[in-house]
Amino acid sequence: MYEQASHAMLNEILMELKPEIGNYRLRHFYTRLGANFYAIHSLFHLLYGERPDFKAQMVSLVETLAVRYMERSPPLRKSDLARERDYNWFLSQKWVGMALYCDRFADDLKGLRSRLPYLQDLGINMVHIMPILDCPPAHADGGYAVSDFFKVDARYGSTEELEALAATLKKRDMLLVLDVVVNHTSDEHEWAQRARRGEKKFQDYYYVFDDREMPDTFEETMPEVFPATAPGNFTWDEAMGKWVMTVFNNYQWDLNYRNPAVLIEMIDIILFWANKGADVLRLDAVAFLWKKIGSTCQNEREAHLLLQLMKDCCQVTAPGVLFIAEAIVAPSEVAKYFGEDAINAKECEIAYNATLMSLLWDGVATKNAMLLNLGIKHLPNKLERATWLNYVRCHDDIGLGFDDNDVRLSGYDPVQHRSFLIDYFTGRYPGSVARGVPFGANPKTGDARISGSLASLAGLETALEDQDPAAIDAAIKTIVLLHGVILSFGGIPLFYYGDAIGTLNSLEYLADPFRANDNRWLNRSNFDWDKAALRHQSGTLEQRIFSTLKKMIAMRKELSAFADFDNRQLLHVDNPNLLVFLRTDLHNARNRVLVVSNFNTEVQRLPLGALRPVGLFHQEAMRELCTGERIMVENDAVTVPPLSCCWLVD
Repeated sequence: MYEQASHAMLNEILMELKPEIGNYRLRHFYTRLGANFYAIHSLFHLLYGERPDFKAQMVSLVETLAVRYMERSPPLRKSDLARERDYNWFLSQKWVGMALYCDRFADDLKGLRSRLPYLQDLGINMVHIMPILDCPPAHADGGYAVSDFFKVDARYGSTEELEALAATLKKRDMLLVLDVVVNHTSDEHEWAQRARRGEKKFQDYYYVFDDREMPDTFEETMPEVFPATAPGNFTWDEAMGKWVMTVFNNYQWDLNYRNPAVLIEMIDIILFWANKGADVLRLDAVAFLWKKIGSTCQNEREAHLLLQLMKDCCQVTAPGVLFIAEAIVAPSEVAKYFGEDAINAKECEIAYNATLMSLLWDGVATKNAMLLNLGIKHLPNKLERATWLNYVRCHDDIGLGFDDNDVRLSGYDPVQHRSFLIDYFTGRYPGSVARGVPFGANPKTGDARISGSLASLAGLETALEDQDPAAIDAAIKTIVLLHGVILSFGGIPLFYYGDAIGTLNSLEYLADPFRANDNRWLNRSNFDWDKAALRHQSGTLEQRIFSTLKKMIAMRKELSAFADFDNRQLLHVDNPNLLVFLRTDLHNARNRVLVVSNFNTEVQRLPLGALRPVGLFHQEAMRELCTGERIMVENDAVTVPPLSCCWLVD
């Protein structure tokens, strides 16, 4: 769209750019800047238009975009052009991700390069390296308390070694995902240190107050993120003599995006790592970006405007790079991080499907799919050119963030049902085989989240201790079932390191005084390469899990119906233990897969009444892709094995 005011300002800004910028060939940059500038100008004006330095800040922003574009290497620019032409490239079914800690998986970045064959053996081609930027050794919060946004922590290697890894991944047709912590910094970051020394410029980078009046006003409506370990939302800093907002931990200072300089700094950081070879950037804690008195300071409209600005600016300089929204929020809020009132994604192209994750665990505990079916039915619609990141476990705890109304419709009381789930997964419920622990328990509300590894939560740890072959078999089936759903659901499946070989809870963190009070480290163990070697030894539990998942991943990549183009049809069947949906190739309706998951420990009957109207089972049989078995009709129904995810084709 041509809009006179914004384009007039663009012409003025171009005249004020540093002279050396004009010495470069920037044809594609200027084309993209012109195409995106109306949106950039409009959003920037909505946020900062009342400031007297508005135009100067706009000049600074455009200069930042130009300088980072000039630094972008020819191979990355070529990749940008290819991805602009094939703009749905990331919706393909061929992408399968894994999240891992660099040091815990492979010691350092060099070690990670040497361990890529393991990932490729499984079929992983998207590698999410958990945060590796410079952090204080004592207060790192697992890498999310950054002290230098432009430096790889020396414990992992160097920026040059990261670039070498990125180049190796590209040669292997693998994607690199990196974290950028956009909400806060470490209190040891240079900005925080200079704020401590009294520099007003850098105190304005944070929410800093002389007394408790404003903090108390904020806290009237702000919830506590870590009530047990980091209560409150403000910390008194003795050196600065002021209160500073610290929503997460007292050593993590929240950034003040009411200051446009903070936004420009963060866009510069994002583009820096895009230029180092990241294909996807995971933006951490995006729901918290804008703080407003009288609100929860989460999911504010301005937070979405900031993300739109970040995306538009990235489109100008590095359009081949995608954003992941790390927004673990209510189901009704999640899809907003793709963008509201839009057709295509205009904030982040990818968002974590935390609701599906928690619903899957509900199915494990209840041994039925009632709440799972309702929750999926009521999942918000995603936009075009947007996709879910589907996962079973990650580095974090498990929240029970499904909709209370869905819980009631399933026949449960929301409070009592969450209490049951917490008791079940922490082993307190009679008959439970799970070995999780409560995390972030709030004695005021009775709420808690759950820590623990996938295998231990699925019952494998208990089964091995009891030396019970049937229980081991059930745990392995549960692990495969959960992954079968995320591989077929629609979106990018994200595995977690260690889950493909049945890694159990690890108590090694208790010996570390800086981690001992955070039980999420149960699920952040050092990868056991001796255990991984057993994946090639027939009959081992490692081989049983790994080989099955490897086959399913390979199968997924061949099924065009599993590409993510809003081509999932949830089917209501007369059996509450089953989750049933149909995936259809939009370009060839004959290519379709019926996915049937049984969360019960007993064989279940699937009536065909809901399947025949959509053209299924007219031949009285379908084939299960992973086993090759023929599924035959008997008495107008088929039987579904216990704890299984079946992919059926005509």
